Amino acid sequence: MKNFQDYTPEKYAGPEYQKVEDGIYRGKNPYRSPGDCHENLFVTSLSFEMEPDCYGEEGGCPQDITQIPFESILDDYSVFVTDFYDDLNQASDRTCYQEFGAFDLENIRNLRGLIGKRFCAVPCGEDDEDAEDEEYKIVIE
Repeated sequence: MKNFQDYTPEKYAGPEYQKVEDGIYRGKNPYRSPGDCHENLFVTSLSFEMEPDCYGEEGGCPQDITQIPFESILDDYSVFVTDFYDDLNQASDRTCYQEFGAFDLENIRNLRGLIGKRFCAVPCGEDDEDAEDEEYKIVIE
């Protein structure tokens, strides 16, 4: 995945969202259930491109974002998807659009550190001492 960019959808201008800082907004938790203490969450939206020639991203496109390395973004930054922007992704040949949410503002700030970078999975070889029995490792460039 490459060319991470800030994306600001029109919905962020509505009363449901309050701007916290550049590219980060606070809004209602769409997944809140009775008894859940997280009424609000922090969100940001990013665009990026899949790299179909890279490990784990074979066949990836805006309509079918591959699990590898996407799930690693979610895990590594402790965020979750809050909007898939289906219309934008269906209309795009190359650029993917996603909204990410977290209950901790710092997680969203850290995620936004990917802007302008590349986040990819590299398969681990048998001689890779850092592999720790993993199939791949993440590289950020």
